[in-house]
Amino acid sequence: MRNFIIVCLGMLIIATTAFADEIQDVQCFFNQYIDAANNYSNDYFKYYSDNAKIVRVVEKPDGTTQSVNIPLAKYKDEAQKSTKLMRLRQYKNRYFNVKITKHGKDYKVAALRMPSTSDYKIPAHFIIGKDSCGNWKIKEESMNTKVQRFLKDS
Repeated sequence: MRNFIIVCLGMLIIATTAFADEIQDVQCFFNQYIDAANNYSNDYFKYYSDNAKIVRVVEKPDGTTQSVNIPLAKYKDEAQKSTKLMRLRQYKNRYFNVKITKHGKDYKVAALRMPSTSDYKIPAHFIIGKDSCGNWKIKEESMNTKVQRFLKDS
């Protein structure tokens, strides 16, 4: 019986260590993604899966919200068009209260995002998981925004 308990405790410790290692891997991946995004890296989109879901949750002036799904191809195109202007404005996103939790086989990174052009923090989350090659990828990105233009473009 004693050996059984020791074996079970050993397996629990190994499982907990593996889970903690994956969370550290996700945190490292997320930090690399933030760095690439804030520095307008040419390989910024390598962090996304080919079929990533991009969502902008528009916060309307009346306090309500409306979700807008943006096709990844359109998101890439718009981001590439605005890169020069954003660089000039030194636009960056900072993330606060980052929490990583297991989400099925993937991980959810929830945080408060603070655009450098604002004085407020708004919710954001990312679903991050491994692709068929074992590489971490963003499968879903959802960010709240106060930019009303997203409603006109949808």
